[in-house]
Amino acid sequence: VQLQASGGGLVQTGGSLRLSCVASGRTFSTYVMGWFRQAPGKDREFVAGISRGAISTYYADSVKGRFTISRDNAKNTMYLQMNSLKPEDTAVYYCAARRLIVFSSGAGDYDYWGQGTKVTVSS
Repeated sequence: VQLQASGGGLVQTGGSLRLSCVASGRTFSTYVMGWFRQAPGKDREFVAGISRGAISTYYADSVKGRFTISRDNAKNTMYLQMNSLKPEDTAVYYCAARRLIVFSSGAGDYDYWGQGTKVTVSS
């Protein structure tokens, strides 16, 4: 599967952005999906994940209550609604797909990655 992330940009503290991740192919619904981010000089970190049928969602503590992950399997698309953005949310955001059905927050457990979209939150 090929993944294409979009929706990043420059926003002020407290603002909102919605990221999208479009997948190619007909098997999108069979993948556990996740959003990760990587700030300059830091390791890639888990942000949010969603099960294949969108029954279960998972969040890093740092984004709970502010970010919402969702997916539309009919459109082969995953979303990340980001509200109340903070300067520490500044990073390149990546979407990723995992073939195994068990959720994981480990970046190494994901099989396919999008190219990343940059989010900058100004103070």
